[in-house]
Amino acid sequence: MINHDPSEYIRGIQQILISDKKRIGFLFGAGSSLAKKNDKTLTVPAISKMTTDIVKIVGEVEPNYKTALDEIKGELGESNFNIETILSNLEQKSSFIGGGTLNGLNREAFNKLIIEIKKNVRKMVSVHKVDEAKIATKETVNELVHTDFANWIGQAERKYPIEIFTSNYDFLFELGLENKEVPYYDGFCGSLRPFFNSESVEDLSFLSNQTKLWKIHGSLGWHFDQDTEKILRINPDDDDILIYPSSLKYKDSKKQPYESLLDRLSNFVKQDDSILITCGYSWSDEHINSRIISALKTKTTSHVIALMFDKYAPITENSEITKLGLENSKISVYGTRSAVIGCNYGDWVLKSEPANEDTINLNLYFDEDAPENQEDELNKEMKGDEIWTGKGEFILADFGKLVNFLNAMVTDNEIKKLGKNVK
Repeated sequence: MINHDPSEYIRGIQQILISDKKRIGFLFGAGSSLAKKNDKTLTVPAISKMTTDIVKIVGEVEPNYKTALDEIKGELGESNFNIETILSNLEQKSSFIGGGTLNGLNREAFNKLIIEIKKNVRKMVSVHKVDEAKIATKETVNELVHTDFANWIGQAERKYPIEIFTSNYDFLFELGLENKEVPYYDGFCGSLRPFFNSESVEDLSFLSNQTKLWKIHGSLGWHFDQDTEKILRINPDDDDILIYPSSLKYKDSKKQPYESLLDRLSNFVKQDDSILITCGYSWSDEHINSRIISALKTKTTSHVIALMFDKYAPITENSEITKLGLENSKISVYGTRSAVIGCNYGDWVLKSEPANEDTINLNLYFDEDAPENQEDELNKEMKGDEIWTGKGEFILADFGKLVNFLNAMVTDNEIKKLGKNVK
């Protein structure tokens, strides 16, 4: 097994990010909505906490729901009991139950339970709302990591705009971009009743100077209007068009507007000199993975950098994401302790001990003093006098750390390289 020196590869990433010739895109998953700057930062609960909270809430709505969910937890096993598996289980049983009962519920009760769970999913991702009538204040939005990300985007004009793909339903990216007055396009046209325009999504030259925000699993506020038979963006309510986390999301993703949005992801990756950086994305959505991998099989010179937050469940040589990197030189996998680069799996190890003046820059992407395992992290304080090994943690898979790194890169000289109209 070879070692990978993070300081060597980070220079390549920095050159990519300040280049005016590269098409830069990001694919963000649920992990990006967990990032915090401080206790004032709005976040969306992780899937484990969301599951615990929603199961408790719906169990209090109807005792039969609690009984059914307890039984389903026994069927699935505690380690496999989450919102996605719960909804999948309920939807499957509702589809074949007929006139009978399962888990103490009939078809009508199953459907009501599904609606109740989805309603609470929508409520938990609506962190932009102070109450039913008010949106988060500017002061609150200033504390978002997403606002700092928007700050980096807005530093200069680029030849090719930044493209953001996200599977999240929440409005955190919208809040950040609008706070920093960064113009962006999300596939909707119009003002009074904005409608989804699939032709504009497919056109890579449409609004060529604007940042793009593609919500590939839908968003709060998206609705199908029966009268016009169009997807409209209006005030969020229970009729939002979301791909809720269940087995049906793979079937739903073949419908509009999702087909156009996934086509956009494919076409972005197919463009020469495109770089797609994933962060907070677990690579567990096969319908998204297949689009990326298929696009990379073309003659494109694009590349994918998968930033994996695997601190508590480290990737190994046998992990599925590792296999993708081992089989495709166009995919680099950057884990916390190890990486797959150029189809080679290895540990992160600095070749030489950095000088004191280089440590500040190194700390933006690599923690050379990090404990080597979770037990050490919990029980041992690093004193700073340990024997230097070159090992440590690559930290950019944390969305907050990635955004700090991006903003730290922006100097006057680098901004001038990117464009003329500097904010």
